[in-house]
Amino acid sequence: MAQISQHALETAVKQYRDPYLGKDLYELGAVKSLTTDDNGKVTVMIELPYPSKGIAGALKELLTNALDDVEGVESVDVHVGQRIHSHKGQKDIQSVPGVKNIIAVASGKGGVGKSTTAVNLALALQAEGARVGILDADIYGPSIGMMLGVPEGKRPDTRENKYFVPMEAHGLQANSMAFVVTDKTPMVWRGPMVSGAVMQLLQQTLWNELDYLILDMPPGTGDIQLTIAQKVPVTGAVIVTTPQDIALLDGKKGIEMFRKVEIPVLGVVENMSVHICSNCGHEEPLFGHGGGERIAEEYDTTLLGQLPLHMTIREQTDGGTPSVVAEPDSEVARRYKDIARRVGAELSTRERNLTGSISSVSVTEH
Repeated sequence: MAQISQHALETAVKQYRDPYLGKDLYELGAVKSLTTDDNGKVTVMIELPYPSKGIAGALKELLTNALDDVEGVESVDVHVGQRIHSHKGQKDIQSVPGVKNIIAVASGKGGVGKSTTAVNLALALQAEGARVGILDADIYGPSIGMMLGVPEGKRPDTRENKYFVPMEAHGLQANSMAFVVTDKTPMVWRGPMVSGAVMQLLQQTLWNELDYLILDMPPGTGDIQLTIAQKVPVTGAVIVTTPQDIALLDGKKGIEMFRKVEIPVLGVVENMSVHICSNCGHEEPLFGHGGGERIAEEYDTTLLGQLPLHMTIREQTDGGTPSVVAEPDSEVARRYKDIARRVGAELSTRERNLTGSISSVSVTEH
């Protein structure tokens, strides 16, 4: 049997470039082992640094085909997994127990689909293999419970009369002010009370080993949003906008606010990018075209994705079964999952929090 060249094997593996980080697997430190045995069997262990279940099968197939072409190789066994690390928040604010990374989903103004994006992003990260929670920090208009199908009036369990046990909905760990007050309770709190309530929900919830906690921020860029951004150990922010000029202006304010408090902006999601007719499928950019891309270029950040204005997204979310779980194989769900992988990949390039919890490992393909 011909001797298998280790250099040839490594060269074959290097042919694959990660579609989200633009580097080969060795540059990413993703090749954990590459071995051969006396029977010509090659075994390779790959560990990507972001939620990547949706591309694991394609990666396995591409590597298998590349390694099969190496002289002397009789069989190939590829294992693809992921390891999600904890990354630093701004100004070394103390991390939240049970949470590796907090991702703030924000918008400069209301009405751009921020909460819908936050819920579907959380579900998409989970679908890609991560442990995920969501905290509804939109005190004045908490809607996450309804979007996740949590029955009205249901309250979280408590421990020691002090800690909340997060609700579970579609596999997500969730908490919201809506879970502890009624929908008829008027929210007339001032800024310090709002930020205090958010911090209490965050710190007194027993989050269970989350890779990501999605923080659905109140819309806008005023004192309340700034105070929350200064106190919560956010590891990255996602800005939601629409192509409208006024929404783009407010989206820029959101980016500037996070940069002011040294929170990295992971990218921009352009919501309601095109309207898709529910009858004929015709697409039309009702609110303009290319706005999210222009913001991303201007602020040297990433356009994470563009989402359509489609009736089913609203209907599914309002019905408590968001698109990612209602139709996991649909084009809309595919877009959310692509955004989730981009968010995770972008965050993986940030400085790690070496004092945080141990990174989790999961194998997604054998």
